[in-house]
Amino acid sequence: MTTIVSKPRRAAKKVAVKTAPSQVEHRGNRHGRSEEARKAILEAADNLLVERGFAGVTMEGIAAAAGVAKQTIYRWWKSKTDVLMDAFLEDVEQGLVPPDRGSLAADLRHHLVGLAKLLTISDTGAVFRALIAEAQHDSELAVRLRTQFIEPQRIRDLIPFEQAVKRGELSQDFDVEAAAEELLSPIYYRVLVSGQPVSPSYIEGIVRRLLRTK
Repeated sequence: MTTIVSKPRRAAKKVAVKTAPSQVEHRGNRHGRSEEARKAILEAADNLLVERGFAGVTMEGIAAAAGVAKQTIYRWWKSKTDVLMDAFLEDVEQGLVPPDRGSLAADLRHHLVGLAKLLTISDTGAVFRALIAEAQHDSELAVRLRTQFIEPQRIRDLIPFEQAVKRGELSQDFDVEAAAEELLSPIYYRVLVSGQPVSPSYIEGIVRRLLRTK
């Protein structure tokens, strides 16, 4: 696995898991959704999943770690899966928008390295893998993943190719969707199926092969 730094965490500080709820400083708000509490809940859910796995995450545990009443979480989310999904989507919005570095090769390398980091070594990646596994027997979650992450991310993944068409690097009739699928599929295969590392050299090979055939 490539040695790279994990994604920046949310503005909220890492919340330690507390075993004595009575000692927790509560951050709930009876009159509306407290942004501080929301961030603490999402951060706590992330942390618990990394520390204990999906089965080890409970609404009670999230409440204790975030310093809120359990009823506060249930007011905003109906299950731990919903909390984790919102945590994942918020992190993805911050970290998976392709850059414009002036050339297709540079854009693709930067985007794929960032994607590989996020999916393999960050807390966000751990949440993603857990949600994908859970979606195999939760049809509602599967629909949410497709509509709220997979399709929006598919559109974001087209950006480097669309920028290259505008710059004249690619022809107007270039099949950007097929190229994006060819580029991204090996990464998701390694992350979700084979478990092999997605190193910078592996990504470089994918990009070079694609650029030779475009």
